[in-house]
Amino acid sequence: MSLSSGPLFRGPDVADSQTVAVVAQPSQPNEPGGRGEDFGKSSPVGLLVLLLFFIAVAFLVRSMTKHLKRVPASFDKPEETTSEESAEDSAEEKK
Repeated sequence: MSLSSGPLFRGPDVADSQTVAVVAQPSQPNEPGGRGEDFGKSSPVGLLVLLLFFIAVAFLVRSMTKHLKRVPASFDKPEETTSEESAEDSAEEKK
């Protein structure tokens, strides 16, 4: 980039030099992407945590099915209560 290419402000502390990026290379060039001998292996602790999650989900499903069985099919008021209210209204009108 030349100085005559356009309006570019360079401060007194900026020198005309190129920046070089340093990239870290793996120690063993035959090893692909940092995959060592332990890559893809899980520990027994991971298996235990996974089993605990499955047990917790089973208990949550069991509890939810119990709660859903208690929920009524409809939240509408039954017809009997409205007929009782109308009977009470008519009894009050006669008085």
